[in-house]
Amino acid sequence: MSVENKVIVITGASSGIGEASAKLLASHGAKVVLGARRESRLQALVQTIKDQGGQAAYRVTDVTNPADLTALVDLAKTTFGGIDVIFNNAGIMPTSPISALKVAEWNAMIDVNLKGVLNGVAAVMPAFTKQKHGQIITTSSVAGLKSFVGSGVYGATKFAVRNLMEVIRMESAQEHTNIRTTSLYPAAINTELLHTITDTSSKQGMNQLYNAVGITPDAVARVVDFAVAQPDDVNVNEFTIYPTKQG
Repeated sequence: MSVENKVIVITGASSGIGEASAKLLASHGAKVVLGARRESRLQALVQTIKDQGGQAAYRVTDVTNPADLTALVDLAKTTFGGIDVIFNNAGIMPTSPISALKVAEWNAMIDVNLKGVLNGVAAVMPAFTKQKHGQIITTSSVAGLKSFVGSGVYGATKFAVRNLMEVIRMESAQEHTNIRTTSLYPAAINTELLHTITDTSSKQGMNQLYNAVGITPDAVARVVDFAVAQPDDVNVNEFTIYPTKQG
């Protein structure tokens, strides 16, 4: 079992779980193609990976734009000769009570957390279907497994992603295209997600929780590495990643 020589596209790669996963996968011989909106972060990350003997490329990518995802996948094909995995990791978490009516933030979460994943799926599906193999990994959340006060819309996007990944897995089995899906349900992982919260009470509560129990994104990166390394006839489709201290 190995990730060596697998071509892996990662969105939301400029920080957090995406950055940690890119570094770990590249250190194990994967060829990573990184997408995010912040070019300077991507440039620095690719250079770090190359300095350590890894293989990497990047493209500035906004997951809400379908053409950007198509171009990112095309970059993987032209640079490394194909694509084996897409890791739909980009996400935002501006949590708030529904009564706060932060409608613009609701729409932004739907655009990034759900439509962004769909755009990634659409970008790889033709290649995966033709070659009859491929893997779609997506970052959901523990908020995609159970309901949390203050996370109604965020949780709705993450529940939707959970359903989407399972349906893709089942349809692929029926269609004999051998597409594997993996859903990740991280709990309190210290990333930049909290920076997107504008509701004062929600931000305070989240900061207290993460300061008390949060763990590094490397924990999730190790799970991603494990999932990718499985043989093509094995689909490990769900992982919940909690800090041991989190109740």
